[in-house]
Amino acid sequence: MITVLLVDDHDVVRAGLRTLLERAGGVEVVGEAATAAAARVEALRTKPDVVVLDVRLPDGSGVEVCRDIRAERPETKVLMLTSFADDEALFASIMAGAAGYLLKESRAQALLSAVMTAAAGGSLLDPALTQRVFERLRSGTSGAADPLAQLSAQERRILELIAEGKTNREIAAQVYLSDKTVKHYVSNILGKLQISRRSEAAAVWARSHPSEAADKAP
Repeated sequence: MITVLLVDDHDVVRAGLRTLLERAGGVEVVGEAATAAAARVEALRTKPDVVVLDVRLPDGSGVEVCRDIRAERPETKVLMLTSFADDEALFASIMAGAAGYLLKESRAQALLSAVMTAAAGGSLLDPALTQRVFERLRSGTSGAADPLAQLSAQERRILELIAEGKTNREIAAQVYLSDKTVKHYVSNILGKLQISRRSEAAAVWARSHPSEAADKAP
């Protein structure tokens, strides 16, 4: 029996997924969550084989939840589910260790196959969505090293705001995230850049955007 945790902020979507999976047989939905915080708690409580996880959640990024779940319990596989073919989210999902990335418009059989494949330890990533990401990865290894290349679009935006001297609270208000989520983003940014201080992060951004930094200088 494959155990599954469903994470989506829409009750109707979760209900539809539950019905679809349980009708197929051999699958048991062991939990549901509507937020990033609840998803982390439920993943620890239920220890599912597979998590079907919405990329965008009201209190944070599904990609960050994926990374946290995989770090805490690597044997749990994560399938990212989204309404939009977003290259940045796809790239981030792959880097976070997702086993698959599916559009919500995918057919029922595609979702079922993805759950089965993920539970068996396989990888199922939509070729139409991932081709551009793999091209980006290949091109990224051939040119000069860019310290910001490993950051997502959201992380680069937050880094820019750090460089402007904004506090976590001010950043949260500007990008419509909670203070806690912004703190998590800042921690990830510092970790990826292998630095420990916000001032160092600001310096990295300034070196990568010398003309913009000059424009913003007093």
